Amino acid sequence: MKSIDLRRRIHAIAGFVLTFIKWLVIAGATGVITGLIGSFFNITISRVTEFRKAHDYIIYLLPVAGVVIVGMYHLCKVDPQTGTNLIISSVRSHEKIPALLVPLIFISAAFTHLFGGSAGREGAALQIGGTIGFEIGRVLKLEQRDMSIMLICGMAGLFSALFGTPLAASFFAMEVISVGVIYYAGLIPSLVSSLTAYGIALLFKISPERFEVEKIPGFSAHVLFKVVLLAAFTAVVSIVFCLMMEYGAIYMKKFIKNDYLKAFAGGLAVVALTVISGTTDYNGAGMDIVEKAVTEGQARPEAFALKMIFTCITISAGFKGGEIVPTFFIGATFGCAMGSILGLPAGFGAALGLAAMFCGCVNCPAASIILSVELFGAEGMIYFAVACAVSYMLSGYYGLYSSQKIVYSKLKTEFININAK
Repeated sequence: MKSIDLRRRIHAIAGFVLTFIKWLVIAGATGVITGLIGSFFNITISRVTEFRKAHDYIIYLLPVAGVVIVGMYHLCKVDPQTGTNLIISSVRSHEKIPALLVPLIFISAAFTHLFGGSAGREGAALQIGGTIGFEIGRVLKLEQRDMSIMLICGMAGLFSALFGTPLAASFFAMEVISVGVIYYAGLIPSLVSSLTAYGIALLFKISPERFEVEKIPGFSAHVLFKVVLLAAFTAVVSIVFCLMMEYGAIYMKKFIKNDYLKAFAGGLAVVALTVISGTTDYNGAGMDIVEKAVTEGQARPEAFALKMIFTCITISAGFKGGEIVPTFFIGATFGCAMGSILGLPAGFGAALGLAAMFCGCVNCPAASIILSVELFGAEGMIYFAVACAVSYMLSGYYGLYSSQKIVYSKLKTEFININAK
């Protein structure tokens, strides 16, 4: 009996070792591919953004760009509504992801940034990365359970290559699928993929996103109370933004049923708002505005609201990109303004707002805390953790991705299994 038990233990250990080696190889290869494509995508978005800023008049062609984007999707027989929600739901349901999504989202996101739509990069990153992971798994003929891990690997790799935050990318890819459940089986694969992709991006001399936050207060109950207040207000803003994104798409589709006309009208609306506001701060991703808010403590008090409107119209009209970088913009500018009102250093308030807004919109507290450390350093980690925790609870069951499952209640240890609102 003892010899049989020993053989079983050796067999079990061998299984762990072989699985570990398998994922080192597969996830490493996924990281190389996503790192290369992610770096190319990063460089492309940076170049088109530079071109747009040097030639502001190109924004007037945004309506035409919207029509072209819709035309590309129709030509390739891919539903224009296909996006990040499909990638997230595919991890659970094993839905097939069209391979054409990679070039489509790559080109259409570049068009959106080139012509001044208000969108981020991570939506495209999750879609490209998830599709790449799916295709690699399909080629290798992996079983269905492994295909879910491949999707996580792909998302983590692209996210890491774009933002230079490998730990946050890894945990975000595992955490965003089902709130209350982290797919720890994907921990080694996602870490290997994200770290490899991060290394590839560094080889291309792509600087990771980092912000120097001055005047982080020492720990005190007085400051902690203000952080809680700021996080609570930010949670409300996150709910408003999620509702705007949800109902914006619903009403846009209700009143303008034709996809081409919808994109053209949305582009016209963004152009008109740009002219009325008298600035191009709200076109594109706006990471320069985020940096100014965090490092210099400067932001217009109305900036967060205008960015919400610009982004809602852009995404609802059918332009491609993502919502997460706009949440950075909204959170940083809101936190900068509200932090000053509450008596916190403006730059510190901007950093807190960014982390809390991200957490409130994606329901990923662990990834949000890790992201704050990677972006701002560990000095104020306690404050960032509190801000993310407060925003996570008070933002309720709202989220940017309707396919995201809220598995467990945020209020008690109760299985609820509902979709984010």
